[in-house]
Amino acid sequence: MKLLYTLLLLMPLAAIAQTPGSLTIKKVADFDVKETPDKTWDAASWVEVPQRSDNGVTYATKAKVLYSETGIYFLFHCEDNKLTATMTQDFDDLFKEDVVEVFLWTDEKSPIYFEYELSPLNYELPILVPNYGGKFLGWRPWHYFNERRTKHVTTVEGGPKRSNADIKAWTAQFFIPYVLLNPLQNVPPTGGTKWRANMYRLDYDSGKATRWEWQPIRTNFHDYERYGTFVFE
Repeated sequence: MKLLYTLLLLMPLAAIAQTPGSLTIKKVADFDVKETPDKTWDAASWVEVPQRSDNGVTYATKAKVLYSETGIYFLFHCEDNKLTATMTQDFDDLFKEDVVEVFLWTDEKSPIYFEYELSPLNYELPILVPNYGGKFLGWRPWHYFNERRTKHVTTVEGGPKRSNADIKAWTAQFFIPYVLLNPLQNVPPTGGTKWRANMYRLDYDSGKATRWEWQPIRTNFHDYERYGTFVFE
């Protein structure tokens, strides 16, 4: 009887521990994405993106998020010792080297979400991902120019921005326009809108993939049921 009572007490705690977290996103006027971050970023607080695996390296990673009438902004700061990045084309398999990633699941009624990756060398991978029963494959955007294109920039601290350089940290900043997210539903967001989302980082300094995840996942970065929630202010 005592054991049963103890289990009943622990069950709600376990449920709470598995509940994805949320982040309130402030609305701002549109601003430029540039190497020196705009002062508009002062409106957002840094959010820790915890390291979830240990392959002999320990780096801090944090992010900021804002939104406007036309799109959503992200800023990542990644401590690092080496730029393990050699790819020099957009739409390469950037996830096989140092990278930051954002997944935006705007409508929970459909298992389709937007994935965005940016390498420290400023190459990007924007794709739409249908995910049915764990079977997924990204689709590249069509007519990807003008107002449908993202804006992105990276900077490096303590060294040059080149492959395998010794550094202290790197920063990624990018803007995803809502028109690029068509035909996803629940876009654009307004006050009170909720999107499921996750923010990640991969680093290969140890020769293996070290992972950072804003919300912990069970299998891989496409575990959308474990994503957190963006709440638009």
